[in-house]
This record gives sequence, C-alpha cells and structure tokens, in this order.
Amino acid sequence: MARSIGGFMLLLAAALICSAFVAYAASVFQPISDSHRSAALDLFTPLDGSFGSLEKTYEALRTFEVLGIEKRLEIGLPACRSVLETFGSSSSGSKDLFYALKVNGILKCGISEEVFEGIVPKLQAAVSSASSLLDFYHSTGSLTLLKDQTSKDDLHLGDAEGIFRSIKALSQSDGRWRYSSNKPDSSTFAAGLALEALAGVVSLSSSEIDESLIATTKNDIVKLFDIIEKYDDGAFYFDEKLVDEHEHQGPLSTTSSVVRGLTAFAAVTSGSLNLSGDKIVGLAKFFLGIGIPGDSKDLFNQIDSLACLENSRVSIPLILSLPATVLSLTKMDMLKVKVNSALGSSAPPLTVKLVQVLSSGSKDTSVFDNQELKFDPESAEYFLDALPKSVDVGSYTFVFETVLHDPEHKKVYTTGSQTQVPIFFTGVIKVDNAEIEVLDSDLGIVDTKRKLDLAGENLVSLSANHLQKLHLSFQLTTLLGHAFEPHQAILKLRHDTGVEHIFLIGNTGKKFEITLDFLGLVEKFFYLSGKYDLQLTVGDAVMENSFLSAIGSVELNLPEPPEKAPRPPPQPVDPYSRYYPKAEITHIFRAPDKRPPEELSLTFLGLTLLPFIGFLIGLLRLGVNLKNFPSASVPAIFAILFHVGIAAVLLLYVLFWLKLDLFTTLKGLGLLGAFLMFVGHRVLSHLASTSVKLKSA
Repeated sequence: MARSIGGFMLLLAAALICSAFVAYAASVFQPISDSHRSAALDLFTPLDGSFGSLEKTYEALRTFEVLGIEKRLEIGLPACRSVLETFGSSSSGSKDLFYALKVNGILKCGISEEVFEGIVPKLQAAVSSASSLLDFYHSTGSLTLLKDQTSKDDLHLGDAEGIFRSIKALSQSDGRWRYSSNKPDSSTFAAGLALEALAGVVSLSSSEIDESLIATTKNDIVKLFDIIEKYDDGAFYFDEKLVDEHEHQGPLSTTSSVVRGLTAFAAVTSGSLNLSGDKIVGLAKFFLGIGIPGDSKDLFNQIDSLACLENSRVSIPLILSLPATVLSLTKMDMLKVKVNSALGSSAPPLTVKLVQVLSSGSKDTSVFDNQELKFDPESAEYFLDALPKSVDVGSYTFVFETVLHDPEHKKVYTTGSQTQVPIFFTGVIKVDNAEIEVLDSDLGIVDTKRKLDLAGENLVSLSANHLQKLHLSFQLTTLLGHAFEPHQAILKLRHDTGVEHIFLIGNTGKKFEITLDFLGLVEKFFYLSGKYDLQLTVGDAVMENSFLSAIGSVELNLPEPPEKAPRPPPQPVDPYSRYYPKAEITHIFRAPDKRPPEELSLTFLGLTLLPFIGFLIGLLRLGVNLKNFPSASVPAIFAILFHVGIAAVLLLYVLFWLKLDLFTTLKGLGLLGAFLMFVGHRVLSHLASTSVKLKSA
C-alpha cells in the first residue's frame, strides 16, 4: 500500500505535467515537415508498379509533387500506359478522362495531338448532356486540363454562360449546392465541386461571363463561409450536414473540397473575395492540426489543400509556430518563434511583435508596449532577448502580431489579426523555513522542534503520545519572490506494519502548514503504536524541483484499543509474490511394515510350487507323449500355434499377477481365446479324421 499510494501521487504529478504540456502544445501549429514525406512514402506504395486506378495514381503523384519527392520515373511507365488505354477506349467516361488528364499533366506522357483531338468531341458532348453536378465537374474539368495540355487555342465552350447558369441553378441560399435537381438536399462538399466546375467554365469561355453571375457566386462563397465552424484553438473547418446520403463526407474531405473550389474560382476571376484573413489562416491551422493522417486519401487532401492555399489569389496564410512552448526560467531559455507558410516555405519580409501577455491564472492582463522580436537570418527565427519583467513561473498566453514589410508584394499574404500562443514557464521553486515540532495538546507548548533537511540527508527522530500534536510548516517562493502554490503538498505517515495515512497540507497564504492532533486520530490510526515514517511530497507542473522526500520518523505511544475498536485493513498482496520461490517441501515416508523371516518366505514359495510338480507327475502317469503330434506340415503348424497360444494364456496370467489390471487382462484373454478356438478346431479336426481312417483300415 505504501508503494501504491506514494507511486500514485508521483504519477499524478507527472500526469499533471504531461497533460499541461499537451494541452498547451495542442494550439501550436507546425508546418509540413519530413515526417509527412516519410508518411507519404509509406502510404502511397504501388503494387507491382500500379496503384489500381488513375484516381489513386493522381493522388500519389500530386502528393509527391507538393512534398518534393521525385517518384515519376518509378510510377511513370505503368501510369502512362493506363493513360493511353483510357484515351483509346471508347467506353471511357468523363471521370476516367478527367483523372487520366490529371496524371498526364504531371507525368507529361507525350500524348500526340491526334489523341487529344479525338477526345475533345466526347468531352464537349458530355458537357452539353450533363444533368448532374458531378457530370459538369468531370467534363468541364477535363476540358480545362485538356486546354492546358494541348496547343489548340480555340478550345472553348459554345454556350459557356448557359452552362454557368445551369450549374448555378443548383446553388442554395446558404452557399451550399445540390448534386442534381432531383436531390433537394444541399451539400457543403458539393459546393467545392461546383466552384471548381464554374472556374472551368470561366476559363473555357470565349467571352466574358456576365458580371452579375460572378458577383452572385462570390456572394455565395461569403455565405458559405458564414456557416464555417471553429475549434477553440482557432482552426476553421467545414462539416458535411448530409448524414443519410451516400455522398456524406467527413470534415477533412469537405473542407478540402471547399478550399479547392475557392482557390480555383479565385484564380480565374478578377477582384477580391470579402473573406476574413483569420478564416483563411484558420483553414491552414485545421489542416496542420490533424497531424499526419494514417490514410492515403486523407494525406492527399491535407497536402493538396495546403498547396492550394499557398498558391491562392485570395490570400496565402502564414503560420506562426514555436519550437517549444515549455520554457525554463531557471535555464533562461530564449523565446523563439518562426513564421512560415503551411508547407514550410519561407515567408516574405515581415516583423513579429509581442503586443500582449495574458496570465492564465487570473483574469488580469499584462499589457506591454509593442516589443519587436529580433530576427536571426541563419535560423530564420524571431527571438525575444528579454522577457517581460513580470513573467514568473506559471502559464501565460503570449499574443503576437505580424506586419508585412512590403505591402505591395506580388502575392497576398495573411497572418490573421493576432496569434495567441500558450507558453508554459517552469523554474526552480525555493523551499524555506521547513520545520517540524511536537506540541503539547492542551497548552500548545513546543515540546520538540527540528529544522528539516528536505534533501533527505539528515532525518529527524521524534516521539509523541496521544495527548500531543505534530506540526509541520514550510514556505515556497518563486524566482521573483512570489508565494507559490503547488498542485499537491502531501504528508504521509507509514507504520511498520505497512498501514499508511495521507494528509493534505493546507496553504495559509504565507506558508504551508499542517497540525496532526493524535488524540482525534487514534481511531484513524487503529490504535497502532510504534514507529511511523514521515514522507513529504511537493509537486507541480511548473516546479522543476518537485520532490518526494523522507524527512524522518515519529515514535507514537497510543492507548490500548477498546474491545470494538476498528482493525487495520489487510495489506494488499504483492501480485508478483506468486512468482517468488516457494518453500521447500520435505517428505518423510512411512516406516516399512515388519516382514516375516526369509526362511518362512522360501518355505511358502516351495509350497506354491507343489501343485505344478503334481501337474507334471500327473502328465507322466497318464502317459502323455508326442506320438499323435501331426506329421503333415499344415496340421503341425496349427498344433504348434495351439501350444504357443496355451503358453501365451499362462504368460498372461503371470502378467496379470505382476502388472496388468483386470480389464486389460480380459481383453488379451478374449483375443487369445478366439485364436485358440480357431487353431484348436483345426488340430482336433485333423486328429478326428486320422482316427476315422485308422478304424476303417
């Protein structure tokens, strides 16, 4: 029980520390790293050089392309073969051609112009006959890809504005879209597909699309972002509301679809979208916050979406991250931050400022003048060389603000309004004025007083009776001299029998102290007199010198227990005791019974042989001979077998007497009996026929 309680308290302290670290680190978003590249190589593994479909092949190629992994030589030959087969097949639909063109756009399979010209009419016919959103998505998307991969300049849609209106007719008032006119339910995932399809129509139009249609679509995008959802850490995401349809998608795939549609539509239209920078950064935080997916489809959606955001005309999100959110004030760890795009590429020239520090322990805020962080060009990190003077051991929220140096930069970047980063500061806590004393219960006079050495080198030895009290006190101060209150401060008393008692130490504001009145604790102590070991435990998530220290012992003299006094609980049995060596078993055999003299035993043996001797004499008196033994070979063999069988029966009787049990003997006797009946019958038949012949002669 001693080890279980003490170990539990230490584990509790460790759990508090770990949970605090995890809780604070959960809001810090790190850009794409080498871990994602390793995961991509593991998840996208072709079987015999093939991924099974052109869709999966494109997802693998796109992921490798964004992450900078060169795999085209390994995947190229079988993938290009599949592309050629798809282009040459008359049964290939617009979806098959869509992914074949996507794969060809990355691999550059060297498809001839004649092949491209052969599939253009098929795709144009598919656009004209399209009745569902997926048909528009695949057919217009295929034509857009084909336009980029062929030298033809006149690849346009005949009635682009009419097709735009047909797709737009599927939109809903909340910014979501329907898959077809036959399905009244709207979908957020479908909104992303619709925006991509509309972007394809705009790029394939030979003339300007009506500006009112473009403006209405931009308004639909704003409405769509009005229903975006948010996590507490600042991450924004879209969730699919359809739960009964087979098209239902999760938050990752739904958000990914919207991001692709948003960036595709923004790339082909002029003007800006009225979208908050916080939401764009929040989308990047969502994709980064999921870590490394364990599914190839999820990894593709994550990487492809971040690549779309990084090349977006809307705004490119920049992510402020910290190498560590747990810093030691004792070791003077320097606060460093880094600003990158979601894919880890370098950011444009900017300034990072610390504008506010919020104390997580209270509602009060510490507001500072803008403190600009210094930039280290070698590590590409910003660092704060001097922390605010009031920052002490504890948890804080640092509010950073980034400012672009070049507002006329070619690309539009956003960092959101402000970035709040939880930071956990640890330090060594000073323990002062630790002392323990025995007091007289009535007058409060100090009987014995000792200074405590919490390093455990000098243990105190005290004695007390049930009319006295034990008083323990100490002070805890931080690096700045402030009073510190840890997560736990515990005093444990352990009796020689293993019975333990745990007491929480209270905080009076200036110091920690506890008084044990033994008169009121005699029942709790089960009237057990004797030696009690004293152990002090002080621990906290921010306390670098948390300790569990033996401080000494106290010899208690308690009164005799009354008749109905509670008994100590049974101590738990060590579960590993079953594997300990067992006590040696010594066995003394019973003394052997007294046996008769050897002469008497031999005399009895001779008497048992007399019947056998009589049997032999009887045979001689009867005149037994071998004159009638068959002389012919076959009857002689049966006669010999008969006598062998008789001998086997006699041997079986001997074995029964010495070793065999009754059931085994009866089984053997049954087999031998059947054998003797057969061979005996043959022998007797031969003797009978011989006798008849002699009489007739």
